[in-house]
Amino acid sequence: MSSSSTSSPAGTDINDRPNHFIVLDAISKGIKSPDKIAKATKLGKDEVETIVNDLTTQRLALRVEKKGLLGRKKSELAITDTGDKLLAAKKQELEEKWQKFQQCYNNGDKEQLQDYMDANRAWIPMMLFSGIMNAMFFSSMMSFIGMAMFPMEGAMLGDNSGAGSDMQQVSDGGADAGTGGADMGSGFDTGGGDFSF
Repeated sequence: MSSSSTSSPAGTDINDRPNHFIVLDAISKGIKSPDKIAKATKLGKDEVETIVNDLTTQRLALRVEKKGLLGRKKSELAITDTGDKLLAAKKQELEEKWQKFQQCYNNGDKEQLQDYMDANRAWIPMMLFSGIMNAMFFSSMMSFIGMAMFPMEGAMLGDNSGAGSDMQQVSDGGADAGTGGADMGSGFDTGGGDFSF
């Protein structure tokens, strides 16, 4: 999946940058300004600005000039076709990881689940933000293996001072950035622990 269009100027591959994908996903959901992206994703404003600049340099996102109130111009972010394709490919890859998490959990294999979690921990916030991983499943999985959540994971779940409601309010154009369109409770069987979605 790596190509010259996905390498940042510093030489790092965007495929190894979870926060780049979180910002790209936020843009794809119709969140059009860095301030609103920072609020929705719980990333720092400076980090979001840096990532947005990187994404526009790589032509994965672009700034579109729009006329605002009183004829003032305002800049809005939009995802490009290349960015959309890269995001879709990453989401497919993360879907496969999610299935592996489910399989380990359903098999009751705590050791394998913990190893897999350790190997993929950096991508959990993206999986939660995009709606690939169900929040209830993630909470149950963490409890099952006895691991504490990182602050970013807790923020994605809305545990920190109403983060979930903040995420829903920042979206432009009706996209629900708080859950990534996922129904957080679907398929959750409290009796048997079966997480089939």
